[in-house]
Amino acid sequence: MGIFSKRPKAARLQKKYEKLMADWHRLSTINRAASDAKYAEAQDILEQIEALQK
Repeated sequence: MGIFSKRPKAARLQKKYEKLMADWHRLSTINRAASDAKYAEAQDILEQIEALQK
């Protein structure tokens, strides 16, 4: 059944990217250094997603 099937790696990375971007946005007004770190991590995930799509 499809209930227990794993999501594709690209879908998992996309979800992680979306979470990091939400954290980045939330931190952007609170802590600039932490915000920049989240943004850099999100960009790394985005590069991985783009590599999988090629």
